[in-house]
Amino acid sequence: MRPSLVSGPTGSLAAGHSPEHSPELSPGQAPPGLAGLRPVSLAQMNERAALVTRTCRKYLVPIELMPELFAGAERDFGVLEIGGRTSFRYSSTYMDTPDLGTFHDHRQGRRLRYKVRTRTYVDTDTKMFEVKLKGARGITDKVRLELPMETPSDRLTWRTREFLDRSLAGYRMATPDTLLAAAVTDYRRSTVVSSCGRERVTVDTELVGYRGDRSVRMRPDMVLLEVKTRGGLTRTERELHRLGLREARFSKYAATLSTLEPGLRGNRWLRAMGHCLEFPESVRSLHTGT
Repeated sequence: MRPSLVSGPTGSLAAGHSPEHSPELSPGQAPPGLAGLRPVSLAQMNERAALVTRTCRKYLVPIELMPELFAGAERDFGVLEIGGRTSFRYSSTYMDTPDLGTFHDHRQGRRLRYKVRTRTYVDTDTKMFEVKLKGARGITDKVRLELPMETPSDRLTWRTREFLDRSLAGYRMATPDTLLAAAVTDYRRSTVVSSCGRERVTVDTELVGYRGDRSVRMRPDMVLLEVKTRGGLTRTERELHRLGLREARFSKYAATLSTLEPGLRGNRWLRAMGHCLEFPESVRSLHTGT
């Protein structure tokens, strides 16, 4: 039987788990290699590179390569700083149909698909309802709605359902009758933005995925980079290629589900998952054959 993410009168996301007070993520600054970049305010970042409609490519990077990746980039890049922080805690609750329809759409590589989540920006007391839509040309469009912090993260309200209806209608898709909390991901994120506004790079560490009372985490020596751009290869990607790193197929949500839910096939992400995740003992044999 699948463990439920919704339990008890408070609708907790997972057993003993609260995104606003996550015990898994410890305070810290940005990963190595970013300390030399000049600080950029949130307003400056949004002005330079909002990139809500974009192409997004992901890379799994050994943390020891981070200083080399951004070496000499002090003039061209800045790092987001708010209140003296350059690393911020995020918690995302993903919602899906009872049969995990959005997961399977992604696994099968459907050209038109979407993802629904409530994202909590823990350190700035901000909560957003977000819909990520992927169109026929492979472009990702993200629309979001700011919510009061007390809004439940694990279910739709009339306001978020109305917003979702409008968002999906623009892509000629209908909102499912039922969406339930399916997984939670917690991580730390630093954001690097180019001075010219052509690219934004998010740097994620300490990733932990939850489904029910089970969890999986990213290896501490690995970093997940997401390069967001409206154009072709960026300066950061050329450096990644020079270091021998190529784009990875990886999804936080899909990796969490396919690792922790017996019977779900995650072949699309298996190589990346094996490269960066610490599999729990209870599920390691499913992926390694041991």
